[in-house]
Amino acid sequence: MGKSKDLAELAGVTSRLDTVGASSGALSNRNIIINGAMDVAQRGTSFTNPSVSAYTLDRWSTVYSHDGAVDVSQSTTTPAGFKNSLKIDVTTADSSLSSSQYYILQQIIEGQNLSHLNYGSSDAKEVTVSFWVRSNKTGTYYVEIQTSGSQELARPYTINTANTWEHKTLTWIANTDFTITETNAAGVILYWWLAGGSAYTGSPLATTWANNTNRVTGQTNFLDSTSNEFYITGVQLEVGDTATDFEHRSFADELQRCQRYYYIMDSSTSNGSYLRYCNAFYKSATAAEGVIHLPVEMRATPTLTASGTIAMYDGANLLTISTFVLGNDGSSNRIVVFDANNIASGGVQHRPGVFLSNANTTSKVELSSEL
Repeated sequence: MGKSKDLAELAGVTSRLDTVGASSGALSNRNIIINGAMDVAQRGTSFTNPSVSAYTLDRWSTVYSHDGAVDVSQSTTTPAGFKNSLKIDVTTADSSLSSSQYYILQQIIEGQNLSHLNYGSSDAKEVTVSFWVRSNKTGTYYVEIQTSGSQELARPYTINTANTWEHKTLTWIANTDFTITETNAAGVILYWWLAGGSAYTGSPLATTWANNTNRVTGQTNFLDSTSNEFYITGVQLEVGDTATDFEHRSFADELQRCQRYYYIMDSSTSNGSYLRYCNAFYKSATAAEGVIHLPVEMRATPTLTASGTIAMYDGANLLTISTFVLGNDGSSNRIVVFDANNIASGGVQHRPGVFLSNANTTSKVELSSEL
């Protein structure tokens, strides 16, 4: 009786999977990309000509060398089923690239998230990238995967119709030569090429994993006009030669994945202008210390960037802090110590208090362990 019941239950599960379809989301954790739907934007939603390698929407950054200017933003122009996209907008054109100039949107992926690719072995897997893209600038574009050992291989796609969302699917051959170091360091980088000079566009196009020269043959110069706009969303990287439906994760889940690399406490989002960063105590009359437990374990001990006016408040005195830094004693990827030095006179050693934004909505504390 028990065996028959077990077989019946198994048949029922199989039937339900057949009904749902594995490609429509029954299998979770397929997508290696983080924030592929462009929903998480802890740093903000609009970036004017961000600097080289600066992060914009969470986990996405741009690398470039050119003579133009390009803005990046979160956009609500999307295909059906998505809320946000990442928009790239040329504001100063570069219609004549020198040989070594380029513009790339990228995501860097931790090595320990890639063990199932089996790179560097005879069991290495093919991988597939799929995404939605839209631009007024039609032509040939490339997505490239680069290993941390500087092997790369690019696959072309074509934007066929201006100002129309198109779904693209690209598959890479298995990499049996390069072994990914399965640590918290960079494992591979995915590049979306939008422009490339002659140093990268020679013929014939490379078709094997190597330190290639002819990487993006025939790449369109997206930078050639200030009217050019590029939108992308629904980005997925998965094992195998078939693209499955985009894996929609909850916003909370995606935010936690992003906070492994970046976490911000921002007074602009607080109720009022006195955002409390954490409890603290005076180590001396002019120095204090506070501790926070991070919402998720970060990739590594983060770096701290503090801006705006931050103060120490002990219930009697509100004293401005001149230097607000990461404490070397006790900080890790789980717990962060804030050291406040050069506090205005008036503090009392051992008295408790709180670090807060001092009557301004521009104060913020940023913690980053980005790759």
